[in-house]
Amino acid sequence: MSTMNPTDETQGPTETPESSPGLTRRGLLARTGATLATGALLMHGRSAQAQPSAPGAKAPREGSMADAGGEAGRGYRPVVVPNGAKLPWKMVGGVKVFHLVAQEVEHEFAPGLTATCWGYNGHVHGPTIEVVEGDRVRFYVTNRLPASTTVHWHGVLLPSGMDGVGGLNQKAIAPGETYRYEFTVRQAGTCMYHSHHDEMTQMALGMVGLFIIHPRRPVGPRVDRDFAIMLHEWRIDPGTRRPDPNEMTDFNILTMNAKAFPGTAPLVVRKGERVRIRFGNLSAMDHHPIHLHGFQFRITETDGGRIPASAQLPETTVLVPTGSTRTIEFVADEPGDWAMHCHMTHHVMNQMGHGIPNMVGVKPGDLDTKVRPLLPGYMTMGQTGMGDMAGMHHMPMPSNSIPMVGGKGPYDEITMGGMFTILKVRDRLDGEGDPGWYAPPKGTLAQLAHPDELRRDGIDV
Repeated sequence: MSTMNPTDETQGPTETPESSPGLTRRGLLARTGATLATGALLMHGRSAQAQPSAPGAKAPREGSMADAGGEAGRGYRPVVVPNGAKLPWKMVGGVKVFHLVAQEVEHEFAPGLTATCWGYNGHVHGPTIEVVEGDRVRFYVTNRLPASTTVHWHGVLLPSGMDGVGGLNQKAIAPGETYRYEFTVRQAGTCMYHSHHDEMTQMALGMVGLFIIHPRRPVGPRVDRDFAIMLHEWRIDPGTRRPDPNEMTDFNILTMNAKAFPGTAPLVVRKGERVRIRFGNLSAMDHHPIHLHGFQFRITETDGGRIPASAQLPETTVLVPTGSTRTIEFVADEPGDWAMHCHMTHHVMNQMGHGIPNMVGVKPGDLDTKVRPLLPGYMTMGQTGMGDMAGMHHMPMPSNSIPMVGGKGPYDEITMGGMFTILKVRDRLDGEGDPGWYAPPKGTLAQLAHPDELRRDGIDV
């Protein structure tokens, strides 16, 4: 932000928040008030750590690490946001300062499908916010949308006037205005943020993000990889370029960090590493049971905070209710390419799977031959199930549309789409990029049975 004191020390990511041209009088007053507040903090020698006497702030939550004191920000593992971004910040007078810009964003959900959405700082979803328990934080929110908006800090403990519900806690941020939110972080865990003005429209268009709060002192076993994933659902009719915020039941794009498979990036880890995966769900209507192949994990956190070790459940599927977060941890002790997906089967398909007739069991006979003189390239599909739909990308489709399922795998098309990604565990890694497909050791790959094997084992086919 161009008006920041040039002598203030910059920390965190080297990228700085973009400037805010065209501030309105109200926004300028808010920023001036922030400068005065910063000066007061400096005069009294207060740091960003657990400031119970800071204006508008309460004491840290009793019994929290912030309440216990100590130095913030030591020993945590920064989160990794596959396909996503993190919000940069500056340290100004002991306060972490962030700048969120609400704006229209052209976003690609998967190769072949792009839509005009609403998001923050050029991203859908908004960039992940990462702070430490006890931090004093200040958020400037600039509205470049054609409609008013607010930001609600979902699950964050803060003063009522900072909660961001339009009309209830504040006036809505009009187009062109910049508002200031400021509070002391009094907890640790996985929270979220989203618009709380015309929520049905604005959240359906993408105005959501993750808000990660690391504990002041590490809790539990130290993790080697810490992934953050936002779950969401959309309605984008084939050939259109806008998500439909009025949809209530028939969502046809299901995403992880706003990407549908095959657009989702894999989660890459080394064998033996301890892995944490944080899930947030701001879908309009649906819960998501996320199933991880190959491992048993423990559910270690909800949006209410850390679960005591004695109460952590061993699972292979975690239900992430809408409006909630869940965190899992496990040791990646088995190399391979492991599927991770929503287990609602209609949530692992894409756009072109909706509104089609049920053809299962139909015997088309020579129908294709008779129809092709009228419709060249016609092919009856769906009569043996939906697996053939993976090949639709070889056929003409409406513009800006993607097949129902399918992405290239090492052996065949992967007949899943939507809320699906891959955990790639390797004995060793060369860098942090995609290591490619896993090559199973000899004797560990399912394959066609040989007649000699069938005879040996008395299998009559």
